[in-house]
Amino acid sequence: MFDLITQLIDRFGAFGVGLVMLLENVFPPIPSELVMPLAGFQAARGEMSLIAIFVMGTIGAVLGAYLWYLVGRTLGRRRLEAFIDRHGVWLTLTRDDITNAIEWFDRHDKAAVFFGRFVPGVRTLISVPAGLSGMGQGVFFLYTALGSAIWNAALIGAGYILSANYELVAAFLNPVTNILLAALVGWYLFRVARQLLRGRRDP
Repeated sequence: MFDLITQLIDRFGAFGVGLVMLLENVFPPIPSELVMPLAGFQAARGEMSLIAIFVMGTIGAVLGAYLWYLVGRTLGRRRLEAFIDRHGVWLTLTRDDITNAIEWFDRHDKAAVFFGRFVPGVRTLISVPAGLSGMGQGVFFLYTALGSAIWNAALIGAGYILSANYELVAAFLNPVTNILLAALVGWYLFRVARQLLRGRRDP
């Protein structure tokens, strides 16, 4: 995973950073905690502009979040629940998950969108209830952009500061991220199997 991210950024520069950040918000297993520090490291070596990677990374993150916002806003709760009834087993989601997400979002609203940008996985999922709840696009963009900008700046800064030792950090992170990805796949398969078995017991 780390090697693939490195190749994309090496090949496409700041645009590659934005592309990977967009994908990270669509497919949570790609972690921004790897992407942006790597970009900061390359900026410290003079290979990319700090401003360019910050701007492109933030744009990519916002656009990725907006895709999921549109899913929630376009489908609406009834159609989303109907979709979950048919295909939720493969997404490891149930109607109760949708209800809980909406109720939690209604309690926290703007703070959920803003602070959700700092939490892996949540930064993707929080966009769906934002769309379902009818949050205005302007408000969603504002809080998503603010949260993404702060988080990206912190990660870029970490990579910039650690630039002298980044090869050592990368050597450690690559196997760790592969293990985490394998664990996520295993957890996903477990949840799918559990829901399939539950569906057979409770037709």
